[in-house]
Amino acid sequence: MQHYTSFRPCVPKDVEFTFEQETDAGESLWDMQGKTDGLIRQANELIARHGWDGLVISGGPKEVLNPDMVVRLAVEVKVPVATALRSSALALKALGAARILLMTPVDDKLKDLYRDYLARFGLTAVYPPQTLGKHTDALKLTAPEVAQMTRQTFAAHAGLDAIYFQGALLDPLPVLDQLETELGVPIVASSLARMWDVLSQLGRRYSIAGYGSLVANWPAAPRL
Repeated sequence: MQHYTSFRPCVPKDVEFTFEQETDAGESLWDMQGKTDGLIRQANELIARHGWDGLVISGGPKEVLNPDMVVRLAVEVKVPVATALRSSALALKALGAARILLMTPVDDKLKDLYRDYLARFGLTAVYPPQTLGKHTDALKLTAPEVAQMTRQTFAAHAGLDAIYFQGALLDPLPVLDQLETELGVPIVASSLARMWDVLSQLGRRYSIAGYGSLVANWPAAPRL
């Protein structure tokens, strides 16, 4: 999808990052409920075929709709795994966040599930009301529009100490560094959080400029 174009330049030169589509992915974000078995089976098949050192699982909905998924991945997949929400929560904690603005194009019911998930990490999330007709409408937004939406929402909430973009469809990467400097708080994008997490688990550390403090400073992941 088009948002991977902005992600690829963030990948360190000595890292090979391969994208694969999940075989059980459906049209609705809610279709991943109850499909952990298939996800793990495909993951292990791909790891065996490609010899991957680590695995990244994208998509927040599957994580909250399958509460056992993260634990099962840790037990049943034999390489380090990074997932959207857990990796992002670890990144936010590593950056000292407590009260965050959640920017995501999913529906309000999924936002509520994200909020509850983040609360388990001691993170309080607030988010704007749903304005998009469907989550894929986020692809129609330009980078300046994403930036302006973020500014307006951030200004409407007091006491925020970080911003979290969950889901690459609402792509902040082209304006992430600019917004972080302008608003004066760290910004975590789920795509970068997963990369930071899996590479950290593999014992690697980088300093990647232009995409915010998480990958520029590369803090150690907290023990939770």
